[in-house]
Amino acid sequence: MVRTGSRRLGWGLAALGMLLVSTDSLWVRVSGADALDIAFVVSVLSLVLYGTMAIRQASASWASLRADTWPLLVIGVLGAISQLTFISAITHTEVPNVVAIVAAAPVLAAAFAWVALRERTSPRVAVGIALTVVGIGMVVSTSIGSPNLGGDFLALIAVICFAASTVIWRRHRDMSRIVGLSLAAVLVVIPTAFAADLGALDAKAWAAIFAMGLVCNPLGRLSYSNAPRYAPASEVALFAPVETVAGIVWAALFLNEYPALVTLGGAVVVIFGMLYATVLDRRGAVAFGSD
Repeated sequence: MVRTGSRRLGWGLAALGMLLVSTDSLWVRVSGADALDIAFVVSVLSLVLYGTMAIRQASASWASLRADTWPLLVIGVLGAISQLTFISAITHTEVPNVVAIVAAAPVLAAAFAWVALRERTSPRVAVGIALTVVGIGMVVSTSIGSPNLGGDFLALIAVICFAASTVIWRRHRDMSRIVGLSLAAVLVVIPTAFAADLGALDAKAWAAIFAMGLVCNPLGRLSYSNAPRYAPASEVALFAPVETVAGIVWAALFLNEYPALVTLGGAVVVIFGMLYATVLDRRGAVAFGSD
């Protein structure tokens, strides 16, 4: 069982992490830079922060790398893919579309555990998964026949990797978050280093990317990845819609991007599916149990 105080700490870390990460879409749009340029610089800056932390915890980091080599590598790959596809999605489709799809994370996490880990799931979760699929279909339908469709599918790949990562973090609670996030950053830097054109970045782009790469993105990911240590993964994933709501607000306030009615409806369906499968299940029979 998870103590109430511990669970609340997990909730707080998850909420803070998703709120910080929700600004990624804003920084990407404000920078106006190419997705690969942004991914490269953000990952380099993140490595500066994570590397400093890893050096201060050198013995613990090395011990975790030796003890949890394969889970850390999987986390690194999933983190790199989610980072690249999310940033690319923001540059290829509307922000409301991307963050609406992100709201599917809780139910996708449940589905991932059900299929890959054979964990117990309730009929409510199955219904929630079905509702989530319908909601994502509504969001994607607004992009059919337009270039935005590719961006929507990139966002879907990003949230699938994100949900899978949440499960792995929960299963390996003592695994070093710093090492896992560092590996993800390295796996982004290596391929993008050959394609990045830093000379194309102007002062506004650099300012936005620094805000994203030194503060919001790494601290958000660090906060969220620590949340599963204190609360069940199903509950941690519940806070993904924080990014949906905040992301739509940022887009409306600063980018003048407003969700289409169908997109907004799809987001509502996704969030309802998530709530139905988790919070509204009074019996507590969610995919991850009550541990």
